[in-house]
Amino acid sequence: MGHREDLLAGAKRCLLEKGWARTTARDIVAASGTNLASIGYHYGSKDALMKAALVESLGDWGEEIERAMAADLDPEVTPLERFETIWNRMVEHFTTHRQLWAANIELVAQAEHDPQMRKTLADLQPEGREGMLEMFQGVHREPAGDSARILGAFYQALLIGVMSQWLIDPGTAPSGKDVAEALRIVASSVTATDRSRENG
Repeated sequence: MGHREDLLAGAKRCLLEKGWARTTARDIVAASGTNLASIGYHYGSKDALMKAALVESLGDWGEEIERAMAADLDPEVTPLERFETIWNRMVEHFTTHRQLWAANIELVAQAEHDPQMRKTLADLQPEGREGMLEMFQGVHREPAGDSARILGAFYQALLIGVMSQWLIDPGTAPSGKDVAEALRIVASSVTATDRSRENG
């Protein structure tokens, strides 16, 4: 690899290990085995390099998570069984890849103060929602059109919420089974209300 690729690899490592705010240019140089001048030469600034590392890291993490969640998953399971199985795996991933998830939360917080980063994350959201939809629904059960967008956003909202709870207090955060049971309760309540209105 050349210095440009070494810098990107070093920045990705720092992003995961130290987070966005605590990573310095010297940290990246140490992780990449390059020099300070090469950051300016290849990327213009440390922030530009970190943004490039962010985009590539989010893609890498998304692919890793999708593989881990969908591995050996029986295609014949019911949608609710698939939902519970994936959430069980997701919670396990939270516990074994805590730094990865913490970095994701930190990046969202940073976007509040950086319009360019906010745009970068916003541009990546549709692809992320599409991946979530495919993971939870399965390729043969995916809705289309506006329903796909809404459901992908719903899964993404659940992910961010559950992830945040695990980062704050794993002892009280919901398990995969808890999340599935909550969905059962909500679905049952909605069905019962709809039937009551039909019969009333």
